[in-house]
Amino acid sequence: MKTIATAILLLTVNILSNAQSPAKTERKQLFDYKWKFYQGDTAAAKSRDFNDINWRSLDLPHDWSIEGKIGPKNPTGGAGGYFPAGIGWYRKTFKAPEGWKGKKVSIYFEGVYMNSEVFINGKSLGIYPYGYSSFSYDLSPYLNFNSENVIAVRVDNSQQLNSRWYSGSGIYRHVWMMVTDAVHIAKWGVTITTPHVSSEKATVQIKTLIKNETGLPQNIAVSTWLKDVNSKNAGNSQMKVELAANSEKEVTQTIMVAAPLLWTPETPRLYDAQIHIIKIKNIVDETETSFGIRSLKFSAENGFQLNGKTVKLNGGCAHHDNGCLGAAAFDRAEERKVELLKAAGFNAVRTSHNPPSEAFLNACDRLGLLVIDESFDGWRTGKNKYDYSVYFDRWWKSDLTSMVKRDFNHPSVIMWSIGNEIIERKEPQAVATAKMLAGCIHELDPTRPVTSAMTTWDQDWNIFDPLMAAHDVCGYNYQLFRAAADHLRVPSRVIVQTESYPRDALANWQLVQKNKYIIGDFVWTAIDYLGESGIGRYYYPGETAGEHWEHDFYPFHGAYCGDVDLIGWRKPISHYRSLLYNESEKIYMAVKEPNPPSGEIKETLWSVWPTWESWTWPEYVGKNIQVEIYSKYPKVRLYLNNILIGEKSTTEEQGFKAEFAVTYSPGVLKAVGVDNDKEVESTILKTSSDAAKIQLTADRKEIAANGQDLSYVTIEITDNDHIFQPNAANRLHFEIQGPGTIAGVANADMKDTDPYIGNTRKTWHGRALVVIKSTHEAGVIKLTVSSPGLSAANLNIRSFKH
Repeated sequence: MKTIATAILLLTVNILSNAQSPAKTERKQLFDYKWKFYQGDTAAAKSRDFNDINWRSLDLPHDWSIEGKIGPKNPTGGAGGYFPAGIGWYRKTFKAPEGWKGKKVSIYFEGVYMNSEVFINGKSLGIYPYGYSSFSYDLSPYLNFNSENVIAVRVDNSQQLNSRWYSGSGIYRHVWMMVTDAVHIAKWGVTITTPHVSSEKATVQIKTLIKNETGLPQNIAVSTWLKDVNSKNAGNSQMKVELAANSEKEVTQTIMVAAPLLWTPETPRLYDAQIHIIKIKNIVDETETSFGIRSLKFSAENGFQLNGKTVKLNGGCAHHDNGCLGAAAFDRAEERKVELLKAAGFNAVRTSHNPPSEAFLNACDRLGLLVIDESFDGWRTGKNKYDYSVYFDRWWKSDLTSMVKRDFNHPSVIMWSIGNEIIERKEPQAVATAKMLAGCIHELDPTRPVTSAMTTWDQDWNIFDPLMAAHDVCGYNYQLFRAAADHLRVPSRVIVQTESYPRDALANWQLVQKNKYIIGDFVWTAIDYLGESGIGRYYYPGETAGEHWEHDFYPFHGAYCGDVDLIGWRKPISHYRSLLYNESEKIYMAVKEPNPPSGEIKETLWSVWPTWESWTWPEYVGKNIQVEIYSKYPKVRLYLNNILIGEKSTTEEQGFKAEFAVTYSPGVLKAVGVDNDKEVESTILKTSSDAAKIQLTADRKEIAANGQDLSYVTIEITDNDHIFQPNAANRLHFEIQGPGTIAGVANADMKDTDPYIGNTRKTWHGRALVVIKSTHEAGVIKLTVSSPGLSAANLNIRSFKH
């Protein structure tokens, strides 16, 4: 057997070494740069000869809504964050290289919001309504090789309301030019599964769909090599294939990998599959696909098992926007979002309520975050006049197929979701629709389960049993308290809470831990987002009462229900949730904001009490303030200026919490975890003096000079001793010198309607954020941040060419 294997390896190596790549044409070419943009509608813009010299020049990704002025009269309303929408046009002029002659050339859009129509040299290629699907068009029949070509894209986001949250407007994800031989691997044509996995060996199955778009039969070889995380050869396969004229064929190859490096959130090890199509010793097409070796199993008896080990999902829901960047899906913005989720202790995310960007899933694969990949918010019955229900019957199959085929090889994706809080859920047609959608997904991908998010706030829960039965995993929004009774009625049901109130973290954690058939909890939400204005708000005496859907709460233009705020700061609830699920965080302290003299602070359903990492409360000297300590130690002690305030238990019976009433006086507040009467770990809060300094912290001081890379700079106001001043509300001014631009500015105050694109912003509770974007030139970017009465601060960021 060893001799045969060696012979096959030598044969494959010989074929590849003798295979030649003719004048190399890059298969996938980024098409983001040097576009022209006009906000408004002009039908003549589709023409190749249209004069766009006065249009704005820009690079993609681009969201024009985030650039606009937030205002109560904008048609997106509270749902869309009061941002403008409307119609916009994009145009790009380009030359088709000689190397493209005889090739199959297509343009691939990762996402355009929404109702996009694409033209090439005045010819309409089609309309794609759904703003979250990826799609492509064949350009080959329409390209001019003797003159310039023009791609024009009309984007129509004028029909409002079409979303229950901020959507953004425009070509907000990457655009690519795809160039292949007439014999080539189809779009999304590689699917990789790992049907048998153990620590000793794994079976990797690669299915490659090959298209022959010539009028003649073709004889080819398909050569596949696997590379591990260290770029070492992990196995290979080579097959000869006969293709009929104008046909396609799926080729299946199986490769055994010894001692596989398994993919988990803790060890997100990735492999690469390098696939070559060889014809008469020439490589006519090649592609590289990353994947992970891992096994998934779901059962009521053992819950969710990853590689044979039960894993509980500490999940959060996340919308697609990137805060002050709007919907623009820069790779670094998407990667940072995953970093924030991981840092907050989450091991899973639900992409509510749409497929995410490819960059987001790539980051989940690379950094280790499990994903529920969701298709759309609703089915045939609308929640808004112009939402997906308008397109469902005609487009559901295209959009569902796009999601599954595009995202198939991501090891982070563990479930597909077919909807959220479907309006028609009590009607018999909903069961038929769910079976139709689930059946489509199972045909495309038999390896992952199908779920959707179900809820009701009335007494008719049991009538959903037939609808639940159409799913492999049943998603409960806010209804996990029903799980015990449901399990008695339907013992085989696997349950995940797909949305939950932040304040119910402990109760949900206990249900997840104590019941194998409950595989996890996804809080609404993981990160604050634009739109759905006012959800998660708390309010003060004199302010309008009620939930976010009951009134217009402008200037609120976003959601404050996230564990992480809009600029990336973890709220105290984030530390509490992480402490429940993770051993890495064992003690944390914060202070509950006191009620004002005029009355009580009131909460709403998705809020938690305003609580801050602050011991700076000058107006409360001599008055009691409530201090909260979250701890996995059996007891905690609290000290103020080295004087013991008290000791309390923080066991599960106490909810891993202790609360102390402390008479406020300035100084140092210290919480200490106590185990066996021994002080083990401590955390402190210090009183700050008046604001005096500006402190700048960049998440990255080196970025690529590619016109898209980002550095996130957090601004904190401190006193002269560099102690953070949590009450500061200083007006900041930003100045850039060198090869960089300001991509966005923000604070976490959802009532601050200052523009997110600009050079000034106020701090809120002492913090603000500025995002620096590279240009195409290398050099040093100098950021200067100033504020009246404070010393200016400078920071250098190096931008470099690869």
